[in-house]
Amino acid sequence: MRIDITRSVTIPETVRIDRYRRVPELGPKILFFSGGSALKTLSRRLIDYTHNSIHLITAFDSGGSSANIRQAFEMLSVGDLRNRLMALADQSVHGNRDIYRLFAYRFDHNTDNQKLHKRLVKMAQGRDSLITSIPNPMRRIIRNHLHSFLEKMPDDFDLQGASIGNIILAAGYLNNRRHIEPVIYIFSKLVEVRGVVKPITGLSYHLAGRMEDDEIVIGQHRLTGNGCTAECKKIKELFLTKSLNSDKPVSIQIKKKTKDLIQGADLICYPMGSFYTSLMANLLPQGVGQAISETHCPKVFIPNPVEDTEQYGMSLDDTVTTLITYLRKTANGNHTINDLLNIVIVDTKNGNYQKPLNLKKIKQSGVAVIDTELISAASKPFIDNERLINVLLSLA
Repeated sequence: MRIDITRSVTIPETVRIDRYRRVPELGPKILFFSGGSALKTLSRRLIDYTHNSIHLITAFDSGGSSANIRQAFEMLSVGDLRNRLMALADQSVHGNRDIYRLFAYRFDHNTDNQKLHKRLVKMAQGRDSLITSIPNPMRRIIRNHLHSFLEKMPDDFDLQGASIGNIILAAGYLNNRRHIEPVIYIFSKLVEVRGVVKPITGLSYHLAGRMEDDEIVIGQHRLTGNGCTAECKKIKELFLTKSLNSDKPVSIQIKKKTKDLIQGADLICYPMGSFYTSLMANLLPQGVGQAISETHCPKVFIPNPVEDTEQYGMSLDDTVTTLITYLRKTANGNHTINDLLNIVIVDTKNGNYQKPLNLKKIKQSGVAVIDTELISAASKPFIDNERLINVLLSLA
């Protein structure tokens, strides 16, 4: 298949892909706006081709153990950051597999909280098997963070289901004057993260959605799934609030470092995943759309090939229109659609996209459509990570 973007491209472009595989440290800067776990396995495979991918991650999760930490310390969510850092960590480096195991470990939901507290103390003292296998200096750093968390932890803090990785990152955040970036930098170096991971904002904000009946739903955990166990509702508008107790929209601005990362990308990818709480959430801060519109590289949208309850009531072309609408909200008026989005990549042969597709309408808007086999027999109904990576590398 050949398409015209800024050059003639063959998909897959095997020569280019083989070159990246041989020298991944010189691989392209593919930038993803994402969150959650949709790109977890893809990120693990991507480091075989590039050590320069960029991951701008939502920090608005308000469910699970993240909710307890956010409530106790009034901070951003670190769960998705932890997930991506570990996915991009070089597993061949001595000790990294043990660190990964520790960061992924969760306390049991049914164990008595007092027993869990004793286990956490044992970890901080370096006497737990999850800690003893980790080499220094990482073991010492982790122990210091666990000691710090224990000192700052409220007496009534619920450790049931708590993620140890989240606890360690939260302690680092608190120790660094409530800045998350120094913590990410330190752990990225220690576990040889092959890429850049950064929250779209370091502020403690929450997602809110205005539904089709004008009900306002506050909290990422309430928007994900969209209440479809009872009655589905279409999300009409997504915005940010300062707390779970406020429905007043607030505006935030991305930092210059974030803008520079966007503008240095070789390819910008709006990937599959929870459409509103992972993708659109990243596009809410002011300056995101502007930075994208000023970046001269391919901008690619990968729609979900399976049902996403957050996209209830939306066709495929509705998702494209919504994506462009949110990008325009944070960009000035001096842009075209192609400044924000160039290509939509689908697999109509194997995917179960929300109907109608209206591919002709998407093309008429000036956005190219690549219809290629992204889904394999082994990955069905989901996208095959290797196939998607090959497409993105060919376009970068």
